[in-house]
Amino acid sequence: MPIYEYTCKSCHKDFEELVFGNGDGVKCPHCGSEKTAKLMSCSCFKTADGMGGYTVPASSGGGCSGCSGGNCSTCK
Repeated sequence: MPIYEYTCKSCHKDFEELVFGNGDGVKCPHCGSEKTAKLMSCSCFKTADGMGGYTVPASSGGGCSGCSGGNCSTCK
């Protein structure tokens, strides 16, 4: 069961949701709207030799949608 990032088209808040099945009908936890869209997530990885990397979507301004600042543990 993956966790997906969504944005609400009604209140413009981003949120994460544990999805069962195909993820249709996800409601915004802030306003209850079903007008939501999946976001492209940052990806992070760690390799056996300690070299790793991360990708940041060009439109995010340097941070992931989870924190918007680029300084949380998932964006480093």
